[in-house]
Amino acid sequence: MIKQGTWYAVAAYVLWGVFPIYWKQLHNIPPLEVIGYRIIWSFVTVSLILMWGKNWGKFIKAITKPGVLVTYGIASLLIGINWLIYISAINSNYIIETSLGYFINPLLSVLLGVIVLKERLRIWQWIPVTLAASGMIYMTLTYGKVPWIALSLALSFGLYGLVKKKASLISLYGLMVETSFLLIPSIVYLIILQFSGKTVLLQTGVQTNLLVFLSGIVTIIPLLLFASAAQKISLTLIGILQYLAPTLQFIIGVFIYREAITNNQLIGFVLVWMALIFFVLEGFVNSRRQPLLLINKE
Repeated sequence: MIKQGTWYAVAAYVLWGVFPIYWKQLHNIPPLEVIGYRIIWSFVTVSLILMWGKNWGKFIKAITKPGVLVTYGIASLLIGINWLIYISAINSNYIIETSLGYFINPLLSVLLGVIVLKERLRIWQWIPVTLAASGMIYMTLTYGKVPWIALSLALSFGLYGLVKKKASLISLYGLMVETSFLLIPSIVYLIILQFSGKTVLLQTGVQTNLLVFLSGIVTIIPLLLFASAAQKISLTLIGILQYLAPTLQFIIGVFIYREAITNNQLIGFVLVWMALIFFVLEGFVNSRRQPLLLINKE
């Protein structure tokens, strides 16, 4: 039976995979302004959830433990950087390169799991890891330039996943701390923008304004799912499941927004998809063998 954490991870990555369509609707608003409102409405959303559950007392007690604020301060910085790069890239027609970044990210997560957390791969799991690495190296070498967007996204979110794996708070409390760290800079920036007459949001249509106001809910749902998954399943499995999001992003970039893709890029993507299929099949076969092993031991 598939673990609950696995379903959480799958749901989070599917949502992240289709989000380029959502953020693309806000292309007429500067990315930094979008991020500012996204942080504010995310903070409001999490606060309302805490109020509804009457969890403020437990929350305050939880964040006073040693090292908690430092850990989540780092996490908030990493996710803030990731959001800014991602939305900027989406609205500058680099959806395919963002998908490349999130294809690199799972490989990085696997390596972090093995090197930092001492997680072990089964011998057959090294085959898809090698295939994925080959695809990433091939795409990077044949890209024609250093894919800074892709590499920045991979590094920022890979490290964020590592920090969340070692975090002690439940997902809701963690998100509250993260959005709290980012709240004040966001408010200050938007106030300055408003007084300088450079704000764009309120000058747009009702639909655009509504999408910005809903960005808090849109942001929080997959992050809650991801945070829960990170504490329930291994970082290695998280790393492999992350291929779902960039695959969907790739499809959206190519077939919906008609971004160009070279033959070299396509070869790299095929290697990565082969890695994902192999890993899933290997996991399925291994899960079927476990009950048999238990029966034999009995």
